[in-house]
Amino acid sequence: MKDQKLTDAEKDLMEIIWQKNTAFMKDIIEEYPEPKPATTTIATLLKRMQNKDLIGYKTYGNSREYFPKVSKEVYFKEEMNSMIDKFFNSSAAQFASFFTSNTKMSQSELKELRDLIDQKIEN
Repeated sequence: MKDQKLTDAEKDLMEIIWQKNTAFMKDIIEEYPEPKPATTTIATLLKRMQNKDLIGYKTYGNSREYFPKVSKEVYFKEEMNSMIDKFFNSSAAQFASFFTSNTKMSQSELKELRDLIDQKIEN
């Protein structure tokens, strides 16, 4: 999935498609706040995302109904693993150390994280 990294604009569009599960161009445009992007801009983004094999479409006459080819969960799992590989020498422990030291986690959130880790160890 290395060539499938989304730009910020593509992520915004992909969020709409994930949320709707299937969407025609008019449905996608409706979801954008004002000022809405041009149809040509969205068409360009959709084409790039098709080339990355992240979305597909079904044709109905002159209209295309777009759908995700990868789930949000799978996409972000791959993104997270790529980030850990790139910035933390593939070490989840280095990432966890950085994450817990550099975020504003409360004691209860840290305990919840520890409980999640303990559960994974038990399974």
